[in-house]
Amino acid sequence: MQTILGAGGGAGTEILRELSNYTKDIRVVSRNPKKVNETDQLMKADLTDPKQLDDAVKGSEVVYVTIAFEYKLKVWQEQWPRFMKNLIESCVRHNAKVVFVDNVYMYDLKYLSDMTEETPVNPVSKKGKVRAEVARMLMDAVEKKNIQAIIARAPDFYGPGVTGSMLYQTVYLNLLKNKNPQWLGGLDVAHNFIYNKDIGKSVATLGNTPDAYNQVWHLPTTDQRLANRQWIELMMNAMNKQRKIQTMPDWMISTLGIFVPILKELKDVGYQFRQDYFFNSSKFNKRFDFTPTTPERGIKETVSLNN
Repeated sequence: MQTILGAGGGAGTEILRELSNYTKDIRVVSRNPKKVNETDQLMKADLTDPKQLDDAVKGSEVVYVTIAFEYKLKVWQEQWPRFMKNLIESCVRHNAKVVFVDNVYMYDLKYLSDMTEETPVNPVSKKGKVRAEVARMLMDAVEKKNIQAIIARAPDFYGPGVTGSMLYQTVYLNLLKNKNPQWLGGLDVAHNFIYNKDIGKSVATLGNTPDAYNQVWHLPTTDQRLANRQWIELMMNAMNKQRKIQTMPDWMISTLGIFVPILKELKDVGYQFRQDYFFNSSKFNKRFDFTPTTPERGIKETVSLNN
């Protein structure tokens, strides 16, 4: 049995799809689980409840964690450490492995121009401190030999069905309404994103590779160093809508945050869009001979499949 906690969304759906290449015994757990593969076993659960979480883990060989708590600092501070503590206890009890899909908020901002699995952990944001804490909890459990686990890190997602990113919220949706795309941070600093279909393939691969456990892996992203402006231009070209790109000063972010909640919460980690940001996945690419989806193809598929 392989179980995915918090299934759904742009990443969880793709992981489920790819897991079917390894097993037909898949449990999908969330408040409102839906089948992706015909043989998926659905289980409704509130994963913040220790008993329901334990029931979800029971009988699992591998547990994939893609749960996404509400993107609010207070919620993260309250829910993430408690969830991770309960998860570790359940996985130890039931001898289940963990694949934790993580982000990069905990990395030292001085090293964002070339992030690797060895980049120092030194969060400057409050959300980053939460992510550093829960990752440390999981790897501490690994070091005590209580559990086998993988931390699978990824930068910002994009792709069909991914609606929570700035690339979707302030670029794609604005263009769809014939409005100017808007961006937080610098237009001419480098940034890279990960295509959600690559997340699915790589996470399923890691979870089913015994010697991949007990370490951190960066999930596969393009090695092209595109600037934020270039990503937006790719979206405009794919949608055949050429508009003026509008950058958002802090006062505008606060105002727009009333209507686009993600902007208000992104202020905490906005530094990532103001300096070069390159996520290096060469460890994974070399180990699994994996070629990430190019930005051009990924954006075209995103637009095509979202329409």
